[in-house]
Amino acid sequence: MRLLIADDNEFVRMGLRLLLRERPDWDVCGDAANGREAVSRVSELSPDVVLLDVAMPVMNGIEAAKEIRRIAPATKLVFISMYDVPVGVVGADAFVPKAALTQELLATIERVMGLSQQPPS
Repeated sequence: MRLLIADDNEFVRMGLRLLLRERPDWDVCGDAANGREAVSRVSELSPDVVLLDVAMPVMNGIEAAKEIRRIAPATKLVFISMYDVPVGVVGADAFVPKAALTQELLATIERVMGLSQQPPS
């Protein structure tokens, strides 16, 4: 699975790369420091999932998400933010607060990609 990280904070991008390396079959194919770069990288790299910060310069994550949906409708969008973002309003597949960027993020990516196992009934 190919992932793109879009966040204006370089330390957040580096930390997410380290976290996502835990999964050997996941590849962080690129990153972006603003929404416009994220849209461009989606066109270039065709990621399966974009981790998208909401508050970024040049083009915010919500605007970037609309453009990504237009050019790559099958790409999954997972918003990460320190703000509470209602997922349905912005068109993302999921939302993970930055305060919970550990195992919750990995589980969310698995869920939106249909990789998580359902518990037996």
